[in-house]
Amino acid sequence: MITVLRDLGTGLAHLGRGFGIVLGNRALLLRGALPVLLTSVLLFGGLLGLALTAGDLVTWATPFAADWSAFWRTVLRVGVGVSLVVGAIALALLLFSALTLVIGGPFYESIAEEVEDRLLGGGPAQPLGWAKAAWIGLRDAVALVARGLVWAVVLFALGFVPVFGQTVVPVLAVCVGAWLLALEVTAIPFVRRGIGLRERRAALRGRLGLALGFGVPVYLLCLIPLAALVVFPAAMAGGTLVAHEVRTAAASGRR
Repeated sequence: MITVLRDLGTGLAHLGRGFGIVLGNRALLLRGALPVLLTSVLLFGGLLGLALTAGDLVTWATPFAADWSAFWRTVLRVGVGVSLVVGAIALALLLFSALTLVIGGPFYESIAEEVEDRLLGGGPAQPLGWAKAAWIGLRDAVALVARGLVWAVVLFALGFVPVFGQTVVPVLAVCVGAWLLALEVTAIPFVRRGIGLRERRAALRGRLGLALGFGVPVYLLCLIPLAALVVFPAAMAGGTLVAHEVRTAAASGRR
């Protein structure tokens, strides 16, 4: 438990250092914000449409509750609505980070390279280039979005459970979304060392507290309109620090 709590704090600290890095370097911040702006415009319309039609979708999905008492019908439909919106947001953030990495691969590789050179002593790395970074980002995004869809279906189904669906499910959805987001924003520093998605997932799973301590605040902050313009570049810088710590710990045989 102490190790998990320490890792949670370390993950949060790495994100804080990421903010310090990009806020102290306007060129890095601008470089990381441009792909975010383009992707945000593409996805905002979809989320807005879902928000406007969520009530009708929930009513359509729960016709069996039409004859229930008003109280239990409301409890059920609120729970299902919350699960629907939370699941959609989780998928939207996954798509957002995936598209942002595909569009801005070279920008984020340069952020990772600068963090590694300036703070981590550099080291052997494989230059990616835009085409390779885009292909790896797209390939990983398909795998992660598929997992996200499976979780979205599970969480949507659990939303039908009274009380549990309104309390535990939203928290679980945030944790799942944060985990998948952490896998995405740490991709570039891992791939630059020749480490693919499967190995990256295993490495971060061994430090789950670290991954969630980093990923949960990134996930929650990205829910704030326009905050991603700053949060995502900071997450890329912080994710480079997380990847370095995980790799270093694995190489030395410690956790």
